[in-house]
Amino acid sequence: MAEVKKLRLNKEFKRLYYRGSFLSHPLLVSYLKANRRPYNRIGITTSKKVGNAVCRNRARRIILAAYRALQPELPTGYDMVFVARERTPQAKSTALLPVMRGQLKKLIQKEKGARA
Repeated sequence: MAEVKKLRLNKEFKRLYYRGSFLSHPLLVSYLKANRRPYNRIGITTSKKVGNAVCRNRARRIILAAYRALQPELPTGYDMVFVARERTPQAKSTALLPVMRGQLKKLIQKEKGARA
């Protein structure tokens, strides 16, 4: 399994929130922006609206599991932020996978169109 590089700094998250493309769904909100690196980086955020610490950590684990399953299909050179929603902790990563795949596919096409 390939290592997942993570966004850590607040300014990296803000860059995606303000300059990146996004799509929302009742289970997940995805932000994407090109990063000019030979690898992808991800960040996962969960607000207190998602629930207590147990629910927030479960939401993060579900999002990370779905991303890991999708990682071999993705082109490199993007930063992504996934924001958990209230329904995310109750979902399975297999239910989240098609949502994430569809969102990232649309966002990558949108980003490529913006660069061209």
